[in-house]
Amino acid sequence: MKLGVISLGCDKATVDSEALIARFVGHGAEVTPALEDADVILVNTCGFIDAAKQESIDAMLGAARLKTEGRCRAVVAVGCLVARYQDELKRAIPEVDYWYGFKDLPGLIPRLHADGFLDDPVAMHPGMRFFFGTKPHVRYLKISEGCDHTCAFCAIPLMRGRHRSRPLEELVREAQELESQGAREINLVAQDLGHYGRDVPGGPRLPDLIRTLIAETGVRWYRCLYVYSMGITPELVELWAREPRLVPYIDMPIQHANDRLLQLMRRPERQRTIRTKVAWLREAVPDMTIRTTALVGFPTETDGEFRELLDFVDEMQFDRLGAFAYSPQEGTRAALLEDDIPDALKRERLEQVLELQRAVSAERLGRLAGRETEVLVDEPAALDDPGDLLGRAAFQADDVDGCTYLRTRGDHAPGSFVQARVIETLDYDLIAEPAA
Repeated sequence: MKLGVISLGCDKATVDSEALIARFVGHGAEVTPALEDADVILVNTCGFIDAAKQESIDAMLGAARLKTEGRCRAVVAVGCLVARYQDELKRAIPEVDYWYGFKDLPGLIPRLHADGFLDDPVAMHPGMRFFFGTKPHVRYLKISEGCDHTCAFCAIPLMRGRHRSRPLEELVREAQELESQGAREINLVAQDLGHYGRDVPGGPRLPDLIRTLIAETGVRWYRCLYVYSMGITPELVELWAREPRLVPYIDMPIQHANDRLLQLMRRPERQRTIRTKVAWLREAVPDMTIRTTALVGFPTETDGEFRELLDFVDEMQFDRLGAFAYSPQEGTRAALLEDDIPDALKRERLEQVLELQRAVSAERLGRLAGRETEVLVDEPAALDDPGDLLGRAAFQADDVDGCTYLRTRGDHAPGSFVQARVIETLDYDLIAEPAA
C-alpha cells in the first residue's frame, strides 16, 4: 500500500504524524510524496484557529477528489479538528472514509489491517518515528500531551485533553532514535514544557529530563519551546547557564501585559511574574534569546490597555514576538464574551505591535554585526538569496525565526555546523561568512 500524507498545524502535530506513519510502515506501507500515486491518503488536521480549520477542510476535500482523479482508494482524517468536530465533519464530507479522534486513534491501524489495506505487523518498539519533512537534522520531541491551563481563548484542552507527561525512559529512547536518524538539533515541545512531571508525584521534572537527554545522547543542540513564565525555575535557569548543549533560547508566551486582561484571559501569570522571570534569565544568561507571543483585540481590551502592551514590549526588548488578533473559538470561555473589538481595530493593533517588534528585533540583531557564532546548515539557498547556504544560529529556531545566509561555496552539507562571522544584519535575518 502506498501512503500519502498531509500533515497540518503545529510541530506537535508533526510528531503525531511521524509516529503514526511509522505504524503504517510497520505494517508494510510505503510512503509516497506524490498524493496522486497514493492508495490511502492520511490527513492530520488542525483546529486551532478559523484559518487552520479551513485549511484542514480544504485538504480533506482535495484528498477526496483524488479518489476519482487518482488511484486513491481511501482517505483517513485524524487530528485536532476531527477530535472536536467529528460528527459534523462526517455529515459535511462523506467522501472521507475513516475518522479517528485522539481517543479512538489506537483502533485505526487494526481497522485498516482488517479492511485489507495493511499487512501483518513487523516488530516495532513504542515511540518509533518515521521522518516526514525536509530537514532530518532538525527534529521535535513531544514530552507531554494535553494541557491543564484553562486559558479562556484556547480550545486545545477541548481537543487534546488534560496534561499527561510521557515517561522519561520512553523520551530518552525516542531521542536516541532521532539521533540515529541524523538529528543534530532536537526541539522539546509541549503545550507547556514547564508542566512536565507535575502529574506524576515524585517523578522527574523538566530539568531532570534535559539532563538525562544530554547525558544519554550526543545531540548537539537541545532547544526549549513553549515554557510558560510560571514554569521557569531557578534550577532550570541554572541549567541554561552551565549546559552548552541546551541552547540559550526560550519561547515564553505572555499574550498580554495588562493584569486585568491576563486575569480575564485566565492566564496563570501576571506582568510582575513575567518581568521577574525575564530578569532571572538575562542575569544568568546574558545572551539568552527570548521569544514570546501576544494576543491583541481580546474582548474589552481598551486603547489604554493595548498601549500598556506596547510599552511593555518596548521595555522588555524581546528578541522575537509573534502576535495574533483574537477570534472567538467555539466552546471556550471567551466565546461567551461579546466580541466587541471591531476587526479593523484588531488589525490595526496587530500591525502596531508587529511594527514595534520589527524595530526591536532589527536593533537587537544589529548588535551581532562582527561577532562570531555557530551556524547549523539547513539547505542550499535560492539563487536570489544573499548567500549560498541557508542556516540558523542557536538563537534562531527552525521555521518561526529568521535565518542566517552563509556566503560560502565550501563543502558544508545540511546538518553540519560552521563557525561563522556576521557581516550584515537585516530586520530578522543575518548574513555571515565562515570565520577565518
